[in-house]
Amino acid sequence: MTADLIAAIIALVIVYLGVRFSLAYFRLRGTRVVSCPADHRQAAVDISTRKAAAGAMVGQGSFTLTSCSHWPERQGCGQPCLSQIEASPIDCLVRTHLTAWYEGRTCALCLRPVGRIDWYERSPALLTPEGRTLPWSGVDAAHLDDILRTHKPVCFDCHVAETFRRTHPELVLDNPYAAPPPGRS
Repeated sequence: MTADLIAAIIALVIVYLGVRFSLAYFRLRGTRVVSCPADHRQAAVDISTRKAAAGAMVGQGSFTLTSCSHWPERQGCGQPCLSQIEASPIDCLVRTHLTAWYEGRTCALCLRPVGRIDWYERSPALLTPEGRTLPWSGVDAAHLDDILRTHKPVCFDCHVAETFRRTHPELVLDNPYAAPPPGRS
């Protein structure tokens, strides 16, 4: 009976630690934007998420860069930007910056509020100065501030419609009596 109780306790501890690790891993994963202390330019960095999640389980952040947009030129820099991540690991995530940027904005094409963002199923896009929609997978996070200054928000539905319009123009029929959406003439 005692062996069964010990095995059950060990199993519960393993499940508890596994859940804590998984929650920390999913909360900490993602590209971050920091200010490079060497040149004060924006840099996109990735951390070792496994190591950070393991450190978070015991209550201490343990961050190590795995990539940086300033590498290979500055690969041996000593990584002083980690202090920015340690101070606020969630706030420097790209998705945190973008969520704040989209908040309260309207789609540049349909003029409806972008609303709550689902980054996994229905992520919004951008309207480039040239009038094309651009998914976030096509954006270099190292230039995030410049992109947010020059591009406009686009909701998921308009991005899908514009992508279809661009890739299959032979299948699109426009209503000749409808006013063109903003941004397109």
